[in-house]
Amino acid sequence: MDENYLKQTHRRGFLGMLATGATALGLTALASPFKLNAQQKSVKNPAPAVAKGQADLWFDKIKGSHRVVYDATQPHEIFPFAWPKVFLMTNEATGSPDTDCGVVVVLRHSAIGYAMQDHLWEKYNFADLFKANDHGHAFKAPDAATASKTRNPFLNTSPGDFVAPGIGPIPIGIKDLQASGVLFCVCDAAITVFSAAVAGQLNLDASEVKQEWIKGLIPGIQQVPSGVWAIGRAQEHKCAYIFAG
Repeated sequence: MDENYLKQTHRRGFLGMLATGATALGLTALASPFKLNAQQKSVKNPAPAVAKGQADLWFDKIKGSHRVVYDATQPHEIFPFAWPKVFLMTNEATGSPDTDCGVVVVLRHSAIGYAMQDHLWEKYNFADLFKANDHGHAFKAPDAATASKTRNPFLNTSPGDFVAPGIGPIPIGIKDLQASGVLFCVCDAAITVFSAAVAGQLNLDASEVKQEWIKGLIPGIQQVPSGVWAIGRAQEHKCAYIFAG
């Protein structure tokens, strides 16, 4: 099969994802690859990438004998956060404390919104942009304050927000997981693409929007050159790969 055809097909698929994710915001121009290309070319002085070596050093924080990396490519109900907790809970039950477990969660592609604070969710309507409206109704407490229209549902959670049948309340907020030693990182490449696309449709400066998103990252979440780069680095640090949706 012609190699150029394959490249064009993959490119159209990616642009199609952007168009679908932006529809609810009224960013209909994303449906056109030519308009997307035009806005990318118009970006002046784009924000610099992560400093060389900084992200590599971050992976030295992975500790313990039992190491896994969760690959979160899109919002997938509660699973990018529940599965790390299950890993820690079941290791604890079998004699391996949190201190002997190394857990990395890579937020990439359309899961990057989870790396950002509430004010960005409200300002840019991340729930619709990233299709992050369903967080697993079967696991939500009836009165859980998990509305994602104005906030990141996995940040600033309250006890009992998420309940697993047969288990009870499960603390799977990002801060809860960080306190248990779980490491989170976010894809800079995806931040660049999505922020530029949004900026182009809202007539904003792409580099300024990107910097706003970066400044709005949750403390402790590491910016990495790309999600796939991070998955490779995690596996080089002996982390077993687990797909998180």
